Amino acid sequence: MLEQASPLRPKAGAHDDERVIKLAVLAVGGQGGGVLADWITDVAERNGYIAQSTSVAGVAQRTGATIYYIEMARDTGRLPVFALSPSQGDVDILIAAELMEAGRAIIRGFVTPERTTLIASSHRIAAVSEKIEPGDGHASSEKVHTTAEAAAKRFIAFDMEKIAVENGSVISASLLGALAGSDTLPFTRESYEQAIGAGGRGVNASLAAFAAAYDRARGIAAAPTGDKAAKPAAPEARPAKVRGPETLLKGWQDLAARIASLPEPVRDMAERGLRKVVDFQDIAYGGEYLDRLAKAVGLDDTERGYGLSIAAAKHLANAMCYDDMIRVADLKTRSARDQRVRREVGVREGSVLQVTEYFHPRIEEFCGTLPVGLGSYIENRPRLAAFLDRRINRGRHIRTDSFTGFAMLWLIGGLRRWRRRLLRHKVEVEHLERWYELALAHAREDYALGLEILNCRRLIKGYSDTHARAQSKFDRVLSALPMLEGRDDAADWIRRLREAALKDEKGDMLDGALKTVATLNESIAR
Repeated sequence: MLEQASPLRPKAGAHDDERVIKLAVLAVGGQGGGVLADWITDVAERNGYIAQSTSVAGVAQRTGATIYYIEMARDTGRLPVFALSPSQGDVDILIAAELMEAGRAIIRGFVTPERTTLIASSHRIAAVSEKIEPGDGHASSEKVHTTAEAAAKRFIAFDMEKIAVENGSVISASLLGALAGSDTLPFTRESYEQAIGAGGRGVNASLAAFAAAYDRARGIAAAPTGDKAAKPAAPEARPAKVRGPETLLKGWQDLAARIASLPEPVRDMAERGLRKVVDFQDIAYGGEYLDRLAKAVGLDDTERGYGLSIAAAKHLANAMCYDDMIRVADLKTRSARDQRVRREVGVREGSVLQVTEYFHPRIEEFCGTLPVGLGSYIENRPRLAAFLDRRINRGRHIRTDSFTGFAMLWLIGGLRRWRRRLLRHKVEVEHLERWYELALAHAREDYALGLEILNCRRLIKGYSDTHARAQSKFDRVLSALPMLEGRDDAADWIRRLREAALKDEKGDMLDGALKTVATLNESIAR
């Protein structure tokens, strides 16, 4: 951070007029890092500074951020010598367009406690290494916050992406607002606003995002970030949000009343699960969800904190809302998705957006959308299934901005009303019932083991090949149950096996853990 007597006047000293201010911006593709660097350079030049801006591109859109580096010094008539890239321990201001980029900047030595003001957006964009992990591969945001507080002279962080989206702009505008609001540069607010105005495109939206971030950086606004947003209200307070005929509203109110009758620790997760399954199918499906949940609640009590019931509320909803062709088509034709895509791409009002969706169904997905009898008939005849697969199993590009493409997906999504009669639903329900009854049966004898079996549902996710691989891991983890029967550490071993499966996409860690369990079982048997 630059020490200064006021935000407009540099600190007094013999060589202040010749001092070089060094600023680095780390941003990934689409975040407007180049625009931000241009704005900062423009602001410096408007205030009688000589400035130089360079950039070093990352390897790819998310495997490496582009570093925009700016050096500036007051114009004294002598031409300063500027560096082309930042050096460790020699950066005054570092701006990170995403939280983990701030962490990487710290690791690279660009942030120092004696000197650097670190400005970072607190939102997250998953890195490639985080996405490939089958489980929750997200690195800890809290650790980055704690490290940044210690590593920087001053740390300013809030959700600048959210501010930009709310004002119809991009994050570069809110990052500039945070920089201006931090008072680390000796320039007026008007100088920054003039630089934005000179761009001539999206000026009003950019100025609005700039102003909101400026106020937030100066502590004027204190809106909660996405991580600390308020929890939704109790279900009985929100039935008015449901739209539809009186019968549907009455059905929802009945379900909400059942949620309200559950033990207090279970209600929040149960409401979230209920909303998910009703959105997936219908009101009656929500009733099935609560009927199943009641079985776990009946085995639970206050002393155990209703851990079994909370896990059941979460994983039952996920199991009942499986990804099939109908679900994928339904989500891709919703107006909310179109609005989100337009917002992320930055499409102006009245502009035409062309959207091409990619589909690659296998014979299994095709049969899953057929009535139980017909789908089973095809699957039970390998030659017929192979013949159809050669004609079905290929990539298709569908333009959903066209009438034909949209109508095709809309019709597939409309099959949800007949979903209960289709083969995929029959298969999923049978698998769900086996898993759930297995968990509850073990919970009666070993509460912890039953809870871990419920949590194994985390392994099943995705669509098509991804779903098949996930279900294979799920089956392999639970295949260890007979070997662990009667052991005091059975729950702990199921947890270890599940975590091994979640950590490794290929399954090598799981194979090793299963061999360890088998070896231990053989040793005990001897």
